[in-house]
Amino acid sequence: MTVWHWVRHGPTHEKTFVGWRDVPADLSDAAQIARLDAHLPDEAVIVASDLIRASATADAVARTSRMRIPDERNLRELHFGAWDGMHWKDVAIRDPDLSRDYWESPGDIIAPGGESWNQAALRVNSVVDRLNAAHPEAHIIAAAHFGVILTQVQRALGINAVEAMAHKIDNLSVTTLVFTPSGWRVDSINHLP
Repeated sequence: MTVWHWVRHGPTHEKTFVGWRDVPADLSDAAQIARLDAHLPDEAVIVASDLIRASATADAVARTSRMRIPDERNLRELHFGAWDGMHWKDVAIRDPDLSRDYWESPGDIIAPGGESWNQAALRVNSVVDRLNAAHPEAHIIAAAHFGVILTQVQRALGINAVEAMAHKIDNLSVTTLVFTPSGWRVDSINHLP
């Protein structure tokens, strides 16, 4: 049994699409970081997306009893391509039908120069599957992004992307998913310690 503790990175305070752009997280709320750290298991493997907002969040809860492994490029947020850095209203003006379809019918719809929900889910699944095999009896703390976490909620619940996207994933929240020989189990979604 591998227990995944998905932590959404600290807030960025950005008001535009943030996918693969490397913007820092605000980790200045020491009390909130302390609550997060206390909620997570003492002994665990820690992995993060290679984007600084996730990597720094993982570093904020690293300790000697938690084994920090190299960051994973394939745990990056959804790739919004040309939309990255744009405000929602500007994306809607630029690509009105495509942007609506991207959120209302996620799956194979691709952002210009980016990727689809299904493509993102496949790349994230590859990391999760590899780490499940490498750490079959471990707790894994994974600092990642909204979209990444929701691809795994979708997988664990066996729901479609629209249903997965209905879940809220707050910054510095923990979503706990358990991989067992018989499949996935969801212990919590969007827990704020």
